[in-house]
Amino acid sequence: MDSVLTTIKNDTFKIEEHAVKTVYRLILLLISIFIVTGCGYHNPNVYSGPEKSVYITEWKNRTSNLGLDSQIYRSLSKWFQKSGSISIVRQKKGADLILGGEIISIELPSLAYGANNVTTEVKVKLRVRYLLKEISTNKIILEIPDETWTEDYLVTTNISTNRDNEAEALKIIIEDLSQKIYQRTVSQLPRL
Repeated sequence: MDSVLTTIKNDTFKIEEHAVKTVYRLILLLISIFIVTGCGYHNPNVYSGPEKSVYITEWKNRTSNLGLDSQIYRSLSKWFQKSGSISIVRQKKGADLILGGEIISIELPSLAYGANNVTTEVKVKLRVRYLLKEISTNKIILEIPDETWTEDYLVTTNISTNRDNEAEALKIIIEDLSQKIYQRTVSQLPRL
């Protein structure tokens, strides 16, 4: 009889413990939903205002790194296409906004040295400037006259690996730059 009562008590305790865990999880879920929806959270990568068309110019490239302007153009286009309310147009005529920029410089200064004063790490520095303007009013929405982006990469004894590492660092800079320009643009556009 005692073993039956013990078994019933243990089973009851397990059921109660499971119920408490379920209620606890449900409360956490509801709190999470409330925080995300109730506190005015919005995704900075989504523009839901009136439809806008953006003409992105090819950036002037003052560096010897050929194709850098094209890489930035493609990356910017990719970011602006994330919004259903913003479209990229190929001609200035008919566009609401124009985004232009310039690649001022690219530097590869040494950062760290290993044995025998051999460079082991390099930092890519990309300096740019850009401008976003509303075409109809000629109003400047966003103007960044000088901005520097940096990314570190490791240097090895293999030249091919070094080139790949440098290209990857530059790719990261371009992606981060494009994302920032897109987010700044979206934050400046009216949401009416």
